[in-house]
Amino acid sequence: MAIDRGILALLEAKPGKGEELAAFLEQGRALAAEEGGTVTWYAFKLSETTYGIFDTFTDEEGRQAHLTGPIPEALGKVGAELLAKDPDIRPVDVIAVK
Repeated sequence: MAIDRGILALLEAKPGKGEELAAFLEQGRALAAEEGGTVTWYAFKLSETTYGIFDTFTDEEGRQAHLTGPIPEALGKVGAELLAKDPDIRPVDVIAVK
């Protein structure tokens, strides 16, 4: 299985909403676990208001299924309440994996 693509999503929480965003991301793990095309899924915290998600995939079909799946749908429902701005979602090419 060659992991050669990913998604990096950076999320900026509204002031005072960082813990709620972190809790939302923790719940997202269960949704990602159900996605057959998602190889790895990480949620992380960079600061009190900056969070992110990094996912990896072996093919474009898996990446596109994730982009249109339950996690972005759920984020769309809470985004206006939790996020200071729209998510910065970037497709990435994975160069090396250990």
